[in-house]
Amino acid sequence: MISVEKLQIRQGEFSLSSISLKLPKGAYGIIVGRSGCGKTTLLEAVCGLRPIDRGRILLGSEDVTTLKPGERGVGYVPQDGALFPHLSVARQLAFALILRKAKPKQIQERVEELAERLGVTHLLDRMPDALSGGERQRVALGRALSIRPRYLCLDEPLSALDDETYDEIYELLLQTVKGTGVTVLHITHNKREVENLADIVFRIAGNELSCEK
Repeated sequence: MISVEKLQIRQGEFSLSSISLKLPKGAYGIIVGRSGCGKTTLLEAVCGLRPIDRGRILLGSEDVTTLKPGERGVGYVPQDGALFPHLSVARQLAFALILRKAKPKQIQERVEELAERLGVTHLLDRMPDALSGGERQRVALGRALSIRPRYLCLDEPLSALDDETYDEIYELLLQTVKGTGVTVLHITHNKREVENLADIVFRIAGNELSCEK
């Protein structure tokens, strides 16, 4: 479960005030709303990447409001993938596991598993600047999934892709995330994603959030 209670964030002239949502365990939630309404701000707050002024954030039964991003167990895929420019694909997939001091054999096995599932085994030695847009998003998704997170936050992961690549990554989301027990918050403007992925839709408008099932 992802629960946000009376969240308040102020940044310059922009603010979110008294925003609350509850997403049941294993559900796929999609956040929609006009550009600039605060969708990414809300998502980053859940991940721990954005400080909040008031309110609480709970993941399951744990209050994570004051925890650092790495302590929350949330996988995060930003809009542009945000791969580390100095790391190979293999090191991108291994990064979070290395930080958590997993055993080398476990890291290797997980990297190989993810690479096969995501269709990037042949790319493990490549650097980010040698990847296509679709390949970058596959790697970004794999990096987020590497720690087997219970929670996954996706910020318009398909928006910058061409039609053919979009279909590939969309199907990948269906296969690797939807229905696997991971609780997902996903920002999008795309009606197809809303109709086919969402269990619950959260709409932000005028500093208010409504829930549509």
